Amino acid sequence: MVSERARLLAAQGTPPIAAAHFRAQARPYHPELRPDGYLNLGTAEHRLAWDLLEPILTRPRVVTAEDSHYGLVYGTADLRERTADLLTRTRSVLFEAEDLIVVSGASVALDIAAAVICDPGDAIIVPAPYYSGFDADLTGRSEARLVQAPGTPETDFRISAAAIADAAGRAKASGLRPRALALCSPTNPLGQVHTPQELHDVLAVAAEHDLDVIADEIYANGVFGPTAFTGAYGLPDSPLPPERVHTVWGFAKDFGVSGLKVGVLHTTGEPARTAARELAYFAPVSTDTQALVCSLLADTAWADAFLAASRSRLRESYLHLAGLLDGLGIPYAPAEAGFSVWADLRRGLPRPGFAGEDLLWRALIDQARVSVLPGAVFHSPEPGWFRICHPTDPEIVAEAVKRIGRVLEATGRGDVTAVAAQC
Repeated sequence: MVSERARLLAAQGTPPIAAAHFRAQARPYHPELRPDGYLNLGTAEHRLAWDLLEPILTRPRVVTAEDSHYGLVYGTADLRERTADLLTRTRSVLFEAEDLIVVSGASVALDIAAAVICDPGDAIIVPAPYYSGFDADLTGRSEARLVQAPGTPETDFRISAAAIADAAGRAKASGLRPRALALCSPTNPLGQVHTPQELHDVLAVAAEHDLDVIADEIYANGVFGPTAFTGAYGLPDSPLPPERVHTVWGFAKDFGVSGLKVGVLHTTGEPARTAARELAYFAPVSTDTQALVCSLLADTAWADAFLAASRSRLRESYLHLAGLLDGLGIPYAPAEAGFSVWADLRRGLPRPGFAGEDLLWRALIDQARVSVLPGAVFHSPEPGWFRICHPTDPEIVAEAVKRIGRVLEATGRGDVTAVAAQC
């Protein structure tokens, strides 16, 4: 016998992002050894920084008895202090170690934030398109409901205070209590950086509707465009009290160590912070892993130089992908940060609507062996947009985009069966 909750979880199956990732990783492309392998541009992982990380992560280090014993479930004092220093240094806003909760990944931090803020049935407003992990991360334990605030292609899907206000109104009209606004900044999948004015406007809406803000800022140090990153916490003249802004960050993206699973929740208010510490009991990071991460942060000059080099490589990687898309006449929303481009593949839809998008996605992954993710995964307001990730081998990116172009050519003619022969 299992609970009704267990049956529902089993019925959900593996999330699409995870399923596509493991499928592509099981048989990766190699021009000579596996030309029929998968070209993975669907996973948002930083694969361009290992040469910088390897000397630090593989060097001999002293392991103490403390590194094998129980530690504070919400993070060792050393890691929280070093992380607070990093956040303060990179954002020019004071972060205190006592306000940080370290857990096993940013997904857990999001889960804890939502569980601390929301009761079952409350509404969380989310600008769309949005990172699909929010569907589970923000609702799995809290049992809140996500209400979308969609952007439009005409504005490159940029965040809109008016859309957020409208979503809050719709939630109330349907009998839900809007309780929080979830922001992703820089955004995933779009790679946009919210300006201070945009943040001020949406925080004003949050204040008007009595919403807390959960700010997923995991790409904060991955900004390579002209707009400087501004965090939701510590925003000058913020309309929302600081204790109602809960920031999520982690080492997976900015430091390229996604497999270490170290996430951070920053929250200053009580009892939210105390409750978050209690929930951290269920997802602590091993003390040895925390010691390893401390070794990344111990040399602040190295850490700052690493982040600068990483941003430079991300910019080169983005420009490489953008140039390839330009060469094929594939439109996209300009990105300023992160690991992905939001590409407009609507011309290749073999039929209208999200059914056509699904057919195109299946042609890409089943026949062309290119893993990119369709807009439906990110709750795109319009079918035909795909997330293409770029921080990987440039030759892999070039081959994948070439195949995408061939698929668009074939599906645009209505000849989906020709895809396999061309790729």
